[in-house]
Amino acid sequence: MTQLQNPKLISSNKSLDQANSIRSNNKSIVFTNGCFDVLHAGHAYYLAAAKAHGDYLWIGLNSDSSVSTLKGSSRPIHDQEARAFLLSNLECVDYITIFDEETPISLLSQIQPNIHIKGGDYTKEELPEYPVVKEYGGEVIIKPFLPGYSTTAILAKLQSS
Repeated sequence: MTQLQNPKLISSNKSLDQANSIRSNNKSIVFTNGCFDVLHAGHAYYLAAAKAHGDYLWIGLNSDSSVSTLKGSSRPIHDQEARAFLLSNLECVDYITIFDEETPISLLSQIQPNIHIKGGDYTKEELPEYPVVKEYGGEVIIKPFLPGYSTTAILAKLQSS
């Protein structure tokens, strides 16, 4: 299998240095996270809207093992390398870091983005990572989803056909 080259993929052990470099240039970091297993227009819309809040958009991408834990043993559909490659080809995405945990708390503590954005299926107070972001002085923004686009609906449609 061909190795997918991905210059936007930053390992977790290099993420702190990269974040510090961005901050030293007085630029802001917007962070979001997710599985992004079946990439669709709703994801692209959400990510572009997130990027509009700052200079750099950094995605915390759930690893294959954390996707299986969160979504079930039949997931992910696409492995983490393929998901990272697809995301890296979106113009709005600047950096991607894969994480193994169910939540991005550890990665958020390390990167300390100016803004953490989550999709509209949460409230700030429901987010496990909210206290961490609040503690270091970051902002949490909840962005509504683009109606009519859902990974669950896409997978259901595929199963019924």
